[in-house]
Amino acid sequence: MTGIPLPTVQRLVRVLMTLPGVGPRTAQRLALHILQLPPLEVQRLVEAIQTARAAVRPCAQCFSMTEDEVCAICRDPQRATGVLCVVEAPLNVWAIERTGVFRGHYHVLMGVLSPLHGVGPEQLRVRELMDRLQSGQYHEVILALSPTVEGEATCTYLVAQLKPLGLRITRLAAGLPMGADIEYVDELTLTRALQGRREL
Repeated sequence: MTGIPLPTVQRLVRVLMTLPGVGPRTAQRLALHILQLPPLEVQRLVEAIQTARAAVRPCAQCFSMTEDEVCAICRDPQRATGVLCVVEAPLNVWAIERTGVFRGHYHVLMGVLSPLHGVGPEQLRVRELMDRLQSGQYHEVILALSPTVEGEATCTYLVAQLKPLGLRITRLAAGLPMGADIEYVDELTLTRALQGRREL
């Protein structure tokens, strides 16, 4: 950022770089775009961020994003009540919902195990998952975690925790490439992965 002489612009670029997937060049392009917006558009952007930040909260049941106490999926009486799909983040819920294939409920862990980054089971929604499963409402758990090193480690940990409960435990089938994030997988690949899931 040494090519940017203005401290205020440098600060804006640094803030934009804290967003996921935004590197220095993208942050510079975004900063330039924002600075060229009419004042009314800038105000609309700021208000949209502030409103969303104030209104959106974790669902009290599944921990996905909602503007209510409980999200629309958890409230939907048409959803299959016996199957619970465990995902890393709300983005994964949205990706699976776009396929129109899965009609059960979700549980969002809010991350995956990553000891190098200080993320253990206590930092995830594992305890809440176990509490939900102890209710006896579910007979199958689908582990729909991204096939990364951290995702695989999280699956291994969860299987060890879930096996004693006597539930059917399945995993998304082949079709998801190793290292891929679920939210970036096309709908056809994700549909096939859901339909061809296997028991662990």
